[in-house]
Amino acid sequence: MNVTTFSALAEPNRFQIVELLKEQPLTVGEIATRLQIRQPQASKHLRVLSDAGVVEVQAVANRRICRLRPEAFEELDSWLGPYRRLWSERFEQLDNYLQQLQHPGEESGVPDPPPQPPADPATP
Repeated sequence: MNVTTFSALAEPNRFQIVELLKEQPLTVGEIATRLQIRQPQASKHLRVLSDAGVVEVQAVANRRICRLRPEAFEELDSWLGPYRRLWSERFEQLDNYLQQLQHPGEESGVPDPPPQPPADPATP
């Protein structure tokens, strides 16, 4: 996994750009407008994202169309795979433990003892 990808996504404006582009490709001007930043600022953020391989920018006439590159996210997804398995196993263990707390004796095969009748206060 490329550390540059994480560095690029760590900056809030760049992360918001990725969130915007998740829906559809946008021009630099549209990105700047939606983030309420100036176009040169948007271009600088897009340059960082492009250098990290997260975004591709295509020139069409006098407009620059920006879109996400799926390869960067496939690589990120692949890198996260072992962590997902680890947390899935831990959540499964937690679920088993919580089940044991809620239903003691069921897991061990030993049934719970029957409830005792309340003591009669008149009997010494």
